[in-house]
Amino acid sequence: MILPDSKTQIIERGNKKVYDLGDKIVKVANAAKPVSDVFNEALNLARINEAGIRSPKVLEVSEVEGDGWAVMTEKVPGVTLAEKMAEDPSRFYEYLEQFVDLQIEIHGFRAPLLNRQRDKYARMINSLSQINATTRYNLLERLDGMKKEFQVCHGDFNPTNVIVGDDGNLYVCDWAHATQGSPAADAAMTYLLFALQDKQQAEAYLELYCDRADVPMQIVRRWMSIVAASELARGRDDQDADFLLSWIDVVDYQ
Repeated sequence: MILPDSKTQIIERGNKKVYDLGDKIVKVANAAKPVSDVFNEALNLARINEAGIRSPKVLEVSEVEGDGWAVMTEKVPGVTLAEKMAEDPSRFYEYLEQFVDLQIEIHGFRAPLLNRQRDKYARMINSLSQINATTRYNLLERLDGMKKEFQVCHGDFNPTNVIVGDDGNLYVCDWAHATQGSPAADAAMTYLLFALQDKQQAEAYLELYCDRADVPMQIVRRWMSIVAASELARGRDDQDADFLLSWIDVVDYQ
């Protein structure tokens, strides 16, 4: 694949650039990102497509001349839910309801060939150098004691990854972190992603999710130290890292 024209670039973040080619989207990972991660993202998306979840169809994985590897998907015409929320803050809670209902819908699916959530969390916790061995051990003990579940979990579910399609449907993109596991863990990750930006919105999300999913808030909170460690392992800037470290506390939430 020839590197897309810079005029078509719409996002540059971390180790990726995203290009809009009209009817297709190309996500290019730089050379620092392992090739296996790029193929794994495409494989995740293919399995999500096959499960029947509304998502862009994966079209191609190829090497980009002079750069890294890229995943090409179809483009879903529309705007992100994050854009909708920013354009009309007065409708935030209306959009939040749609967001939560969509997440609960996703948690109703199974995709038995996705990676296991608890295996991924264990690898990421073990990779952390910012916390000591005792804290890592306690986190792994907590993880081992959590209920084993096998629902589809997005792993990075936030309004920037939800597309409000021109056809009126909601679609979900960016499945790089998808696993099969606990919906409560997925909700804990979404809570933390909101909290990194706006604590009030995070609390509104958590209350609404637990109410509509009929899940005790305490169960979601018990996952927060685990998912904070997982997110920290992805390499956050210093401010976000300090916030996540503050959540890595293995005492039971009440």
